[in-house]
Amino acid sequence: YVAAIRAAQLGLKPVVIERENLGGICLNWGCIPTKALLRAAEIKHNIEHAADFGIEVTGEVTVNLEKVVSRSRKVASRLSQGVAHLLKKNKVTVLNGTAKLGGKSGANWIVDVSGKDAQKLQAPHVILATGARARQIPGLETDGRNILSYKEAMIPSEMPKSLIVVGSGAIGVEFASFYADMGVQVTIIEALERILNAEDEEISALAHKAFTARGIAIHTSAKLKKLKSGANSVEAEVEIGGKGQTLNADKVIMAVGITGNSEGLGLEGTKIKLDRGHIETDGRMRTGEPGLYAIGDITGAPWLAHKASHEGTICAEVIAGEMPLPLKKERIPGCTYSYPQVASIGLTERVASEQGP
Repeated sequence: YVAAIRAAQLGLKPVVIERENLGGICLNWGCIPTKALLRAAEIKHNIEHAADFGIEVTGEVTVNLEKVVSRSRKVASRLSQGVAHLLKKNKVTVLNGTAKLGGKSGANWIVDVSGKDAQKLQAPHVILATGARARQIPGLETDGRNILSYKEAMIPSEMPKSLIVVGSGAIGVEFASFYADMGVQVTIIEALERILNAEDEEISALAHKAFTARGIAIHTSAKLKKLKSGANSVEAEVEIGGKGQTLNADKVIMAVGITGNSEGLGLEGTKIKLDRGHIETDGRMRTGEPGLYAIGDITGAPWLAHKASHEGTICAEVIAGEMPLPLKKERIPGCTYSYPQVASIGLTERVASEQGP
């Protein structure tokens, strides 16, 4: 929607084709509702530790989970409606449906729209912004009941007593932090040598120590071999330090990365190159096929909303004939909204050292 609004401001006539919700994953099922959940957990944490600040709170702190989740969904809905208003204000046409490239007609790309607003469009420039979805590991797929993806983890009907989080990137750590603050016994399983592997080693170590102090169990260099979902629990077979162990929990959250939504777009026969489901672009969001651009999570890491929005602005300006500065991914700040929070920008100490002066 950022690309469409910027395009309209530059005198172009953009059309947005959306098959689900305006605002995409971040606004509806990612950053925004997750942060609403984490805010509730933060308030609970602060109340429970108010005495540290000389404030006495009497009585038991209870959580109305239904209201916590409801508020999170209302925040997302309100902002999605705000996006619709912004698009309307900027005279951007919005079509509800699924789009697919249908080849070329002269200098124009044909876009076939199926669904509610089914029609055939033509335009010289097409921006692919289809985002990404949770990565599934063969044999360890989510079932929506006991083995959850981020979507199910965001709308629990009741709190489990115990939880295993597989993966310790930003998504996994944020969910681990939220559920731990809500009183759940949380265990993190990470295949790599340390949690938050994208961060500096010193920061990872500090985060590990802080999470452990909060009662979160962490297993690094741990390979998940098998998940067995029962009636109300999950059994996880894990190899830790070369030795097999069995871990049990009420629920498991799979947070092992995401993969681009590049299927069904009609990319066959184009010069677009894919890397593990993600579309390759240059610093100005151009693909290998003239007239086709890609922005957001479909273009790969870092999977951040502010990165996607900036890509949208660059892309619209390029199409309008301007020459904006190319995107430099190493200058994009990132943040993990756990407790404590983790934020960084630039190179880690190890990478900087490897690159030299």
